[in-house]
Amino acid sequence: MGVRERGDQFRRLVRSSVADLFEQGSPFGRLALTHVLMTAGDTLFAISLAGSLFFSISPTAAKDKVLLYLLLTMGPFAIVAPALGPLIDRSRGARRAMVVASALGRCVLCPFVARDIHSLLLFPEAFMMLVLSKVYLVTKGALVPEMAELELHGPEGLAPVPVTGPRPTGRPSPRPAGRGEPTPPYGTPVVHVEDPGGGGEVVEPDLATLNARLGLLASLAGFVFALPGIAVLKLVGAPAVLWFAGAVFAGAVIAGVRLPVRRAARLARQRGERPLSGRMSMPDTVLAPDVVGSLAGEGTAGDGEDIDPVWLADQRDLAVFRPIAGLPVMLALTPMSVLKGLLGFLTFLYAFGLRRSGAATWWFGLLIGALTVGAIAGVLLVGRLRKVLTEEQMLTAALWAVAVVGLLGWFVSVRAIQALVAVVVGAAGAVAKPSFDALVQVWVAESDQGRAFSRFETRLQLMWVVGSLAGVVLSLAIPAGSLAMAAVAMTGALIYMSSLRTSSGP
Repeated sequence: MGVRERGDQFRRLVRSSVADLFEQGSPFGRLALTHVLMTAGDTLFAISLAGSLFFSISPTAAKDKVLLYLLLTMGPFAIVAPALGPLIDRSRGARRAMVVASALGRCVLCPFVARDIHSLLLFPEAFMMLVLSKVYLVTKGALVPEMAELELHGPEGLAPVPVTGPRPTGRPSPRPAGRGEPTPPYGTPVVHVEDPGGGGEVVEPDLATLNARLGLLASLAGFVFALPGIAVLKLVGAPAVLWFAGAVFAGAVIAGVRLPVRRAARLARQRGERPLSGRMSMPDTVLAPDVVGSLAGEGTAGDGEDIDPVWLADQRDLAVFRPIAGLPVMLALTPMSVLKGLLGFLTFLYAFGLRRSGAATWWFGLLIGALTVGAIAGVLLVGRLRKVLTEEQMLTAALWAVAVVGLLGWFVSVRAIQALVAVVVGAAGAVAKPSFDALVQVWVAESDQGRAFSRFETRLQLMWVVGSLAGVVLSLAIPAGSLAMAAVAMTGALIYMSSLRTSSGP
């Protein structure tokens, strides 16, 4: 395939992502608008605080403040993980309520942060902003499959559409719907997967591509809103940027209220129809559909007879001990954690390495910009890669790409090559995150996804903090840091490949 064809594919992906934003009759389009506004508000908030945290003070003082900031970033997850997951999973309406509460809370806090920008009150207020940001991050992961199911099957949330044709042998390969087959409304990307319950194939949304679209929109929103944010910062000051952010979060409140809620999930379970997510999850495969409905709260079997409450209580107690995620998710958590840690490591390796070498501030901006460019390129690649690779293969490829480019950064220690390293690492992280999210959305029962995303995002944030602390504390030269990054990525790739081979059996 030539450069022109690849360019055309990238342009189509960009157009489809932007079309999501402007198609407000679509459930996923409404989520896309909400995500853009949330990301834009976060970008403006970060811009308002960036000067006081790093570049306006000496390197030694900057290191102390950055260490404090990194430790504070774990606090929100300590609050969010145990409390938020069960709330998100309580009902689908709770997910929309969490999005609205997150946006409204930040909208209210922004004026107070603007007032206290030079006061000690800034730290607890900024901490609360981080908590609310993580509330949305976790909730968004659980909302993507719900909005995708509404795209494909409407408000009833029925089972995936069966596809005529022979059942594939072995592990099914993802592939898009072809001509003459069921076409989802509004161009929702789909793949064919093997139906473990009924045989044959079913059409399901391509969750990796949908996650990547949101990632692309987030990157574009960061670019678009960063320019006026920096201009306001230079001309008026940080408080004005925070008032700007408050207005953006107010828009996010309105967008969040417009998110649809699927209200007929219980009816679908009573009919014995398989939900979109949790393709191989414990409750859907081990228990019969009428038992699943009973555990969900209906209290009657499929034929309308009452179920023994003692037996039902026993089943609910046993459900607590079932693993919240399948083996593919638990294995994929290793490469995703490694990549998350390396992203934090590289950011602060560049920040302090450049300052120690006396490089101009714009070099740091250039390398961080290269990370962002790589992230955009990565999310553009996800849809194409997903047609030929599974999510597990995409995670493995991301690790090997980081290992190779890290070795290149060690051998050729010029800043232009470091920009290339940043592009590849940014792209690897952008390819891996939608793939990991898709595995969670597919292999975790929909009723458990809030808790699952809370736990996994906590671990990923912890790994980002650990990697960032290593970049701050070790004081490595940039070439040595690139070598360390290559070694860690290579080790992670080998461990993950070995785990996959072991889990698949002889």
